Amino acid sequence: MSTKSSSERMGDAVTRAMRHWKTERADPVPSAPVPPPPPALTVAVCREAGALGTTIARKLGERLGWPVYDRELLEHIAAESGLKTHLLESVDEKRMGWLRSYLEAFSTARPVSESVYLSHLANVLLSLSAHGSCIIVGRGAAQFLPAETTLRVRLVAPLARRVATVQHRFGATREEAARRVEATDRERNHFIRANFHKDPADAANYDLVLNVARFSVDECVGLIEQGLRDLRAHVAAERPVECAVAAGHETP
Repeated sequence: MSTKSSSERMGDAVTRAMRHWKTERADPVPSAPVPPPPPALTVAVCREAGALGTTIARKLGERLGWPVYDRELLEHIAAESGLKTHLLESVDEKRMGWLRSYLEAFSTARPVSESVYLSHLANVLLSLSAHGSCIIVGRGAAQFLPAETTLRVRLVAPLARRVATVQHRFGATREEAARRVEATDRERNHFIRANFHKDPADAANYDLVLNVARFSVDECVGLIEQGLRDLRAHVAAERPVECAVAAGHETP
């Protein structure tokens, strides 16, 4: 069992994240002009309380070798301006055009919130998406990030199953667990509705909706991996058209 404090674990997570950003940026400079790289892909996980969202995300991260940004880490990055700046600066020029255009579109639309924190969070989410090859848990990522490059996953389970999971995890009574589940769902749903103007329970907002009472953690991870492979194939199939346009050729 780990003896590290929560602050030490957060520090380790930030260090791993910064290493990932630097690695993503360290691409060799091409000797001749080449078409823009395919968009980087991201997995965004939205979950009901007690639906094993973080457990499944971490298992998926281990399988893919991708970093996992959960709620606590996202909030930490958004709150620390130095880390946010480092993240933004680590987006290389090949991806900066896409990020800049999306940020500009976002800034001219109706503001998500007057909160400075949420403005920071939006920048963090978009920057992580520009890097790609990562898994983001919660904080409206599945509702906010561009669907073209994001596999949006919703994890659900019957209420009784979720209450039992929380009861076991925290050693709480059934009544305490039920209150925790209800409060957590209410807070998460309010955050998404108030700030991103989406219904978190609307299946049309996701690519995959998985009932974790029907599938094991490993099975859920496998289904998400398959969904990611399918999304990558769709993106790759669209690349010839994009490359032809970028090169100035007519498409049939």
